[in-house]
Amino acid sequence: MDETVAEYIRRTVLKIPRDEIKMMLQKWGFLSEAQLQTLNFRQIKDNISQEVVQLCEENSADIKQAAALDIIYNHIYQNKRMWSVYQMKKSGEELECFDITDFKKKFKRRLRSALKNVTITFKEYEDNAIWIRVAWGTPYKKPNQYKPSYVVYHSQTPYVFISASMLKSNLPLLCQALIVASNYHDIREMELRSHSLNSLKDIVFKRYSQNFQTYTPKPLQGGNIEPEDADIRIVHENRSEKERIHRLNQEVFGSGPQPKLEFAQYRLETMFKSDPKMDVLDKKEPFRCLVKFSSPHLLESLKSLAPAGMADAPLSPLLTCIPHKARNYFKIREKKGLYPESFVSP
Repeated sequence: MDETVAEYIRRTVLKIPRDEIKMMLQKWGFLSEAQLQTLNFRQIKDNISQEVVQLCEENSADIKQAAALDIIYNHIYQNKRMWSVYQMKKSGEELECFDITDFKKKFKRRLRSALKNVTITFKEYEDNAIWIRVAWGTPYKKPNQYKPSYVVYHSQTPYVFISASMLKSNLPLLCQALIVASNYHDIREMELRSHSLNSLKDIVFKRYSQNFQTYTPKPLQGGNIEPEDADIRIVHENRSEKERIHRLNQEVFGSGPQPKLEFAQYRLETMFKSDPKMDVLDKKEPFRCLVKFSSPHLLESLKSLAPAGMADAPLSPLLTCIPHKARNYFKIREKKGLYPESFVSP
């Protein structure tokens, strides 16, 4: 077994919590049950990793087996990576039968035609998810196994989830291989990022729903109030306002936990209103800007704005549209500086 493969397996084992090493090795399936019985999982992890490497040497492990163990680790600890969502498009509406063997063959052929030194590993999971691990090299260097890219593709859907390596220059090659292998013609980033892969799936697969309505706040009933009744009226109004905010928040965000989204952005086009006499704008060009949101838990942060008194309820559609309009890349065309009139894909 190559020394670089042995070291990579050792480091992968060291990343795994000691109580979970046996479980992951069983999922890996490269070592026999008899070999696993010889391991002492109560000793320090460094000793465990050395013993695992010795058993792998007996089985003549190569980089593909080592990469398969790394996929299992990243599948279980997927929240340790930052994921971005990409959407692919077809030229027509035709549906094709997905062939996993054909997909793998096309993906490898396309990527290796552009870069010879690359390690590509696939693993299929029960939810029709294909996990792809790509370790990148250069024309003169072997692939760097410690900085791979990860791709999660759900067959029969246009959505791809990518956790890119530090080598950003290889991302176009990866995207090109994906659209060729899956028979699409275009791919674009949706500007959704999070450590929670499952939350991103909930949003784009519409497993998470929101209600969007327009509300007109009702004015408080006034009138002549006796001083003795003023405090009671204020308490009642405060309680009613809290109940109203709680009701509107639930109608907009739902009663369940929000998907954990950490980054989102959309492009905004706004037509300014100005006095014709002032002649501020020579051309009738819209003002264009890029609006970015980031937070450890973006949707929960937005949900807490109204109850915390930091925003009026209901929230502006500019904020509540973030998960609902994910499929439209968050491009909002706003006229007259008011609310978005339409949502269109770029």
